[in-house]
Formats: sequence, C-alpha cells, structure tokens
Amino acid sequence: MVKDNETVIQYGSNRFRANAALISGREFNELVNMTSSELESWLKEEQSQGSGWSKDDGSGETIGHESGRKIIDILNKNHSKDPDQYDEEDLQHMRKVVSYCKRHLAQEEKAKQNTDSKSYKSLKNWGHDPLKS
Repeated sequence: MVKDNETVIQYGSNRFRANAALISGREFNELVNMTSSELESWLKEEQSQGSGWSKDDGSGETIGHESGRKIIDILNKNHSKDPDQYDEEDLQHMRKVVSYCKRHLAQEEKAKQNTDSKSYKSLKNWGHDPLKS
C-alpha cells in the first residue's frame, strides 16, 4: 500500500510526531527488556566495558556503553512510557536502539547461546537481555 501525499508530507506535524513516537516507543519498549536498575547494574560490571566499538573521543567507552546510559535516562524520565513525554532526542536514540537490536538479533543467534560472547554483552549494553526473550 502506498501512503498518500498528506501522510508523506506531514513529516513535521504534531500528528506525525505522535504516531512516530508511538511506533518508536512501542518497539523500543518491546526490545529494551531490562529495567533501568538492571541496565545500570550491568553497565557497572567490567564485562560490559569490553564489547563493541570504542568512541572516537579517546575516553575508552564503547558506543553501546554510552547508549546504555542514554537508555537509562529515557527509562527513568518516562516511567509511564507515555509517547507524548519523549522529546526529539529521546526518539532519535530510541530509533537507533531499535535498529541496533533488530539488526543484531537477526544476525547473531550466538547471543542467546553464549553469555561470554561479545554479541550477548553488546546487546545488554543496548538494553536487551537475550536470555529474557
């Protein structure tokens, strides 16, 4: 089915934003299956530090580890998971999380089989515990 012009053109409208927030929020909340406290505890563990690509800022932190901290902020500021409470920065990161998790879950069955694998650790950094799904 092809979307009509009004639907396509309304990118900046509140109606589109609300629908995008609802879709992003729903997928995000399905894929991020760790609570903020579980994720926070995980990110404090040494094993969470060594998987994924390092950031370019020389800090030694991985991109996924930084993402985990952002996920904690999103979860903590919107406990009710109300789509209207997400700001554009939240939605942008939520889409990134959804994309990452979907891609890696489709490619890497190893994450469910081996908790020592980088795939398992990386997905947990992004808020998804493969053993819970």
